[in-house]
Amino acid sequence: MQDTPLWLWLGFNALVLALLALDLGVFHRKAHAVSIREAAIWSGVWIALSLAFGAWIWHARGPQAGLEFLTGYLIEKSLSVDNLFVFALVFAYFKVEPKSQHRVLFWGILGALLLRGLFILGGAALIDRFHWILYLFGAFLILTGVKMARSGEVEIHPEKNPLLRLAKRFLPVASEGRDGHFFVRQGGKLLATPLFLVLVLIESSDLMFAVDSIPAIFAVTRDPFLVYTSNVFAILGLRSLYFVLAGVIAKFVFLKLGLALVLVFVGVKMTIADLVAIPTGLSLGAIALVLSVAIGASLLRDRRLRRLPAE
Repeated sequence: MQDTPLWLWLGFNALVLALLALDLGVFHRKAHAVSIREAAIWSGVWIALSLAFGAWIWHARGPQAGLEFLTGYLIEKSLSVDNLFVFALVFAYFKVEPKSQHRVLFWGILGALLLRGLFILGGAALIDRFHWILYLFGAFLILTGVKMARSGEVEIHPEKNPLLRLAKRFLPVASEGRDGHFFVRQGGKLLATPLFLVLVLIESSDLMFAVDSIPAIFAVTRDPFLVYTSNVFAILGLRSLYFVLAGVIAKFVFLKLGLALVLVFVGVKMTIADLVAIPTGLSLGAIALVLSVAIGASLLRDRRLRRLPAE
């Protein structure tokens, strides 16, 4: 594992904060419903930035580090897509207006960056001290993948969410929101709005998904800087990807099965790493193939279903 100088950590985080400030303070200063065209452009921008950073890693640290970053990015990006199903259900359940959804996702993903940073540092420290924990992570990913493959449609139960129940218990909640604000002042009291409860659900859902995705990337690389940066770039593009796929995400019926296979593959790779080292390039190709087949099969199935009434 290559040591990363402190200035590079600070410089990367400063860059991320500058990009987020530019995003919220300039391009999305006024709340508005994000169009598919706007979201597609931003998705392209985030993907281009991620690939550019991966190219820099390749040049600065060598092909192996570059492959590890790209593979980690693909794993985190694909597993993060599962979050989009939950986002759509939460927004529909609470009837969040389209113009307020971007604000919720922005602050939700900012919180996710902080939480995942802590998870990564903790995971790296555990692996460095207890090598056997890699086998535990691998077994957990295999079981999670099997469970995901056998599970049905995603459901949410806000009334059972412990963080949401905790927030309702200690925070007075206003009956309705006001112009996309998380807090309002009524009668001299500061009240949380229903939109803040939506933010709590978004944060808690990412916390659960991080339990799967963080161990998965340690199967590819144990360099905390590569783990962290690939996570950050995957999450940064998640908001725009949501608005691109929000209307059609239900059509990708085989995507969950593809993600389950990815988890099982990564879990097996992690558990047999001391016996058989699967090359990073092979892992990248296998994961890309599985996801491509899952997406392609979903699109073919949807096209076939749309032809049936006409036939």
